Amino acid sequence: MAFKPNYNFQKAERSRAKAQKKQEKLKRLQDEAAKRKAERGDDPETEAAGEAAEASTDEA
Repeated sequence: MAFKPNYNFQKAERSRAKAQKKQEKLKRLQDEAAKRKAERGDDPETEAAGEAAEASTDEA
């Protein structure tokens, strides 16, 4: 053997790489969702305000 294996370090490196890959995927998905919303012209603030206005008119 060329070197003494360090299993804890290797496991930590695998976990770090997995977490980084997961974070990159999440960011990519969020960017794609934001792009789709921008193409549709959706604005979350206006949607929430519109829903609140509809709810208040339904009650009256």
